[in-house]
Amino acid sequence: MARYTGPSCRLCRRAGEKLFLKGDRCYSPRCAIERRHNPPGDQTNRRRRVSDFGAHLREKQKAQHSYGLMEAQFRRYITAAFERSGTTGLHLLRTLERRLDNVVYLAGFADSRKQARQMVLHGHFHVNGVKTDIPSCQVQMGDVISWKESDKTRQIFKDHTEGIPKRPLPPWLSLDQQQMTCQVNALPADQDLPQGINSRLIVEYYSR
Repeated sequence: MARYTGPSCRLCRRAGEKLFLKGDRCYSPRCAIERRHNPPGDQTNRRRRVSDFGAHLREKQKAQHSYGLMEAQFRRYITAAFERSGTTGLHLLRTLERRLDNVVYLAGFADSRKQARQMVLHGHFHVNGVKTDIPSCQVQMGDVISWKESDKTRQIFKDHTEGIPKRPLPPWLSLDQQQMTCQVNALPADQDLPQGINSRLIVEYYSR
């Protein structure tokens, strides 16, 4: 599966819910879900029943698009989750939540995960004082994510830190607004994982 380069709002309409791919636009009346409730493509009056395979596939694609992953990388995550003891779906979601680009997004340093991934790739963030430009880096308990020191005098820092916190911060993260750093206080608990993704359907898709 190649990386999707089409309209982001089309993915939300296909999923039938907001995936928050466009930053502030997703919270405004301009959101595609608010304006057009129907899925993209040819519209017919015939009611179509989604098969079990279709439901599993859509849930998998929804998780992929939400975190901006391609099939090979997503498959590696689910394979690693299968190899661990416990609930496979929870292991998968916990791994996705601990990605560095996702933590940057949750902290409010970026408007979307896509933007957070680009900022990490460009080397704008340090983990425990060490430059880290790998979006898939897994944060650990006690890690501190901070801006590159030279960025603090640039306009990009002011643009992305003004008005923080922009969204409710998960309990497993804490934000130092004075230093503009984010600390990982714990690993995501079950109740902290995204409730909009049914991990059971994803596990069933890869268990075929």
